[in-house]
Amino acid sequence: MIVKMMKYDIVLFAAERERFIESLRQIGMVDITTTGWEPTESDRDLLLEIESRTKALSTLEAIVKEEKTTTQSVDSATVFATYTAAQAEITAAKSEITRLEKSVDEWKAWGDFDTNHLAELAKVGIVLRYFVTPTSTYSKGVEQWSEQYNLSLVSDEDNMARFVIIGDGTEQIDIDAQEIKAPTMNLSALTSAVKAAQARIDAAEQTITACAAHRDVIVAELATLKTKLQDVRIAATADSAAEGLLVVLEGWAEKRNAERVDALLEASPNTVYIKSDPTPEDNTPVKLKNNRFARIFELVGNMYALPKYGTIDLTPFFAPFYMLFFAICLCDAGYGSVILAAGIGLLLKGGPKMRQAALFSTICGLASVAFGFAANSFFGMTISDAPLFEDFKFLDFQNQFFYASLGIGIFQILFGMAINIVMTTVTYGFKNALGSLGWFLLIFSSCAAGVAGMFGVEWYSFSSVAYLATAGVALVLMLLLNKPSFNIFANFGVGLWDTYNNITGLLSDLLSYIRLFAIGLSGGVLALVFNSLAMGLTGLDAGIEQFTVGTLFQIIGASAILLVGHGINLFMSTISSFVHPMRLTFVEFFKNAGFEMGTRAFEPLKNE
Repeated sequence: MIVKMMKYDIVLFAAERERFIESLRQIGMVDITTTGWEPTESDRDLLLEIESRTKALSTLEAIVKEEKTTTQSVDSATVFATYTAAQAEITAAKSEITRLEKSVDEWKAWGDFDTNHLAELAKVGIVLRYFVTPTSTYSKGVEQWSEQYNLSLVSDEDNMARFVIIGDGTEQIDIDAQEIKAPTMNLSALTSAVKAAQARIDAAEQTITACAAHRDVIVAELATLKTKLQDVRIAATADSAAEGLLVVLEGWAEKRNAERVDALLEASPNTVYIKSDPTPEDNTPVKLKNNRFARIFELVGNMYALPKYGTIDLTPFFAPFYMLFFAICLCDAGYGSVILAAGIGLLLKGGPKMRQAALFSTICGLASVAFGFAANSFFGMTISDAPLFEDFKFLDFQNQFFYASLGIGIFQILFGMAINIVMTTVTYGFKNALGSLGWFLLIFSSCAAGVAGMFGVEWYSFSSVAYLATAGVALVLMLLLNKPSFNIFANFGVGLWDTYNNITGLLSDLLSYIRLFAIGLSGGVLALVFNSLAMGLTGLDAGIEQFTVGTLFQIIGASAILLVGHGINLFMSTISSFVHPMRLTFVEFFKNAGFEMGTRAFEPLKNE
């Protein structure tokens, strides 16, 4: 349900704007319009400060959850600066380790030697120059090269020859080999430098852990910065009048809180306001209020968009379908139990921020367990093979659900069209819903006639008078009354064009629901395949005649195959079960239900 809003046009002295905004924050009920705000350079710096502190808090919260401890302390007045410096130290140390490890890899094959000795040799005119070339190239050229230069092979590993040419450093060397820069540190020094850099990382991580104990300081700083950003946006978008003496603000409040907002405005000195109901032309902010079940699925709807104010919130209507579609796509009681366990784990350990996701996982897991049981599948095994359930009547998913998925699709499409008809009638009047009503009647009557024919009901078959009359009425509504403001000829032309679009669109929509069957079937087949592989490759499919050490290895091998195989299948099936019902909701259901997208959420000013 979309919460009813009230619009406030407020005029006050510009000098009192900050005091007035602060009073609005105290009650936390008014959203001030800042549409069209474009950040300046200083505003972008403010946004970066907010973003950096938000990321810092996310990192520190994770440290708290991991229950890391440290004896180190930090000054609570400089927590964020200390955290930032520690993060910079970690980044620099990691970069240094990468560079040093690359040098270690390059010089490991050369052996460990003292670079100080090389410097002493260079002082007396003896310079070593280092070369690398493939072993085959070295073998072909070494005899000729040795005649021209004082050459010594150092190592021949990984099909690469590493050698030095000893001279005074001024000679021109022309050979088929790559010369590399002489080392500045020996292998021992490089290894020690890596350890030192890692020690810097460990110390910085201890500092960050100490910062986690004072994260409330960053929370307070973040709240202050967000408040400052609100003031910046309001100041930048507010209209001024009377040569800047007055400022005009547009505010929004929930209708149920209007009396408290009115009281604040009445008590505010030198403030004039006009209260009115929103109009279709207003960019009214949207807030949803649903029951406990539907509220869980706001998580899904918000991934697309909020509904436009003045229309209808479709969350309560698509929520049961989404839960069912998820269960159909997963189609396994075992996989459903894993999702259910993950949801319960999040409920117990995830905290308030993860509660909605935890409830979503829990309810979808429960639905998957129920449907998977009905479909006779538990980690790819047939439940009816168990003696306890051998007399239970299960759904033959593979042979029966193809047409069931089409039936579910037709039902949801008709349900969406019915919602669209009701909303169009309420918003624009019944005559504007006649075209949609015609399509609804035609599809519904055709489905009813098809079902009646299957059961031998003659009075509503495709050739019956009742069906033909219904279809005739539907065609008149579709072709002649679809646009009340048009004349009959324009209506007929528009109706024909809509007929083409709707037929192709509805066919495409309906075929999309077949994927419910296909995804559920593919997951079940893969689960069965992994079970067969585990038993067949380890020989356990022949049974265990005598338990030996070899049998133990067979069981371990089968368990590994099952764990990896079902893990992959569960991951892929869960993604499909999450994404495809979302597609059916956003594309098929929202389109047929006439969903209109909102542009802003209701975000009242409040003290963080």
